Amino acid sequence: MTEAAIQQLLRTAGEARRWRDSLAPGVRVGFVPTMGYLHEGHISLIREARRRVPKGTGHVVLSIFVNPTQFGPNEDLDRYPRDELGDLEKAAQAGADIAFCPLDPDEMFSKASATWVEVPTLAAGLCGASRPGHFRGVCTVVTKLWGLVRPDVGVFGQKDFQQLAILRRLHADLFLGGEIVGMPIVREPDGVAMSSRNANLDPQSRLDARAIPRFMAEVRRRFFEQKLRARDELLAEAAARLAPGVIDYVQLVDAENLQPIERVERPALVAVAVQFPGARLIDNTVLTP
Repeated sequence: MTEAAIQQLLRTAGEARRWRDSLAPGVRVGFVPTMGYLHEGHISLIREARRRVPKGTGHVVLSIFVNPTQFGPNEDLDRYPRDELGDLEKAAQAGADIAFCPLDPDEMFSKASATWVEVPTLAAGLCGASRPGHFRGVCTVVTKLWGLVRPDVGVFGQKDFQQLAILRRLHADLFLGGEIVGMPIVREPDGVAMSSRNANLDPQSRLDARAIPRFMAEVRRRFFEQKLRARDELLAEAAARLAPGVIDYVQLVDAENLQPIERVERPALVAVAVQFPGARLIDNTVLTP
């Protein structure tokens, strides 16, 4: 790590706690939790945290932790891309001051850990249906990180719309301090939503992944131009349009409670998950009448 990469690198939960306790009252903290391998989507979150916590008023904290508890037994934990040095340099350039990067998973989930945090009503469908336990791992690690960093603002991306909805519910229900801010999806020039997992796609699969934003654009055209509102009309021909990817789900749900709906009468979400060789990709678009 170069000296200019980040002002302070914290490796243990104890170091993170002591750093936070050392801050004077009134010093604000912005927080961006990640699993690393940063792309422009993450960078947009760091910049927003810096905008909300200007230099001189507080600190922006980035966490990098590939959380094993949100990966299933047959998922890509070992293949998840990692580049800590590059991440820290990118984060510093985007405005982060502090990085919490525990090297040992036991820092967050010791063998004595016996507490889990869940929001089962919001986690039951969409990604939760095909990834049991995933959101329990997400909720638990974010609660732990929130307790260590105690931010005034935490910034999350809307590509993981279900995750954002769950964390907002968790934040409200547990009376956690600060606020949660969601930021729009950042896309590649060809429309594919930026994701660390894109790096695991082979060249042909990366080209094939363009079917997802094309399908989303068609859904939006049907909704805004053709004024279609019924689920079957909006999602027609999904299998053909998303080929050759293997569909995990294509759903129309209420944007607040994430329950499946038949027709758009209030803000709704079209969400998809598609498996390609090397990576499972997700995307979404919000439809507001």
